[in-house]
Amino acid sequence: MATCPICTRAPADPKYKPFCSKRCADVDLQRWFTGGYAIPVRDDEPTDDGERSPFKED
Repeated sequence: MATCPICTRAPADPKYKPFCSKRCADVDLQRWFTGGYAIPVRDDEPTDDGERSPFKED
């Protein structure tokens, strides 16, 4: 049986899958809202049109 990805102690509850409880599901949601999860991006990569990103400050 899979364990909760937040607390890793309890088995996942089908009601809150893949989490064990509403608390762990809320912790995960809070991490998304506050930017705790992010995909790393290199700022020096060109955009699709070959120009530098307009969001990078020089």
